[in-house]
Amino acid sequence: MTQKITRILGRSGIEVSALGMGCWAIGGPWKFNGMPAGWSGVDDAESLRAIQRAFELGATFYDTAANYGAGHSERLLAQAFKRKRDQVIISTKFGYEVNEEKKEVAHYDAAEEDSDIAGYLIASLEASLRRLETDYIDVYLIHVWGLTIERALAARDILEEMVKAGKIRTYGWSTDRTDAIQAFATSPNCGVIQQQLSVLDGNNELVALCEKLNLGSMNRGPLGMGLLTGKFAPESTFPQDDVRTHAQWHPAFKDGKPTQDWLNKLASIREVLTSGGHTLTQGALAWIWARSPLTVPIPGFKTVAQVEENCKAMEFGPLSQDKFLEIEKILGRSQI
Repeated sequence: MTQKITRILGRSGIEVSALGMGCWAIGGPWKFNGMPAGWSGVDDAESLRAIQRAFELGATFYDTAANYGAGHSERLLAQAFKRKRDQVIISTKFGYEVNEEKKEVAHYDAAEEDSDIAGYLIASLEASLRRLETDYIDVYLIHVWGLTIERALAARDILEEMVKAGKIRTYGWSTDRTDAIQAFATSPNCGVIQQQLSVLDGNNELVALCEKLNLGSMNRGPLGMGLLTGKFAPESTFPQDDVRTHAQWHPAFKDGKPTQDWLNKLASIREVLTSGGHTLTQGALAWIWARSPLTVPIPGFKTVAQVEENCKAMEFGPLSQDKFLEIEKILGRSQI
């Protein structure tokens, strides 16, 4: 079995495996506001085998969302952990309208108006609880990156009540906006945030804020949507139903292809990341752990092989300080 290394999700006190499993890709095809938002086709049987293998290898933390596959990812986790619910930590997210039958997700526009946000939030939580086949959620996150702070604070009041009711253990927000987290994380039961962070991108101010406020930092995109695995070339393309064909918002991809900038930067640090027997994937995850003791990367997966490679990173642990600083120097970044 892979060495069991754990981290604490900040002031929530919740202990998780140092590596989480990001469950976006296993949700399969779905559309967000009419655009493909999944990772192309998936095999549910392989997804379940991969989840089970991750658990065998020491991964106890699984991050999903109502959006992923329009509820399908949550249902897969329920199937995988039907008899092991008390042995895993589950994070899920809310903030959009989810149509499971049509596999479509859309903005909940009323969330920005004087609407029944309490009714919406409670209904969203109950829907996730049903799909996950559980009576509580460990980590419940706002999924709307650009939600106004005012609306987030209104939601926070309701989330506090849900903690008291035992429906959730802690909550947070998936956003990279430092001002938003500064305002939102002023209550004791807000224990985590989710932010984009990898060896090639991230918000240093937000990492520092997590350390100041003792917030767990769940890191989406730790492998740069796959680019940091080293499997792609400048001419690589993706199916039309793969989100990377349309993800103009991520610096690793432009017009459905890897950006030369990221490919060049990866090439410049390849030797350091792969030192000591790491694969590129494992080196990139090790950098995350070296970045801060509060960071928990949540790489995605679709196959058993990907899970095994990701989980093996736990055998290495964080990148050494010397290697970490060498990467910062190569990339021309000031010492963090």
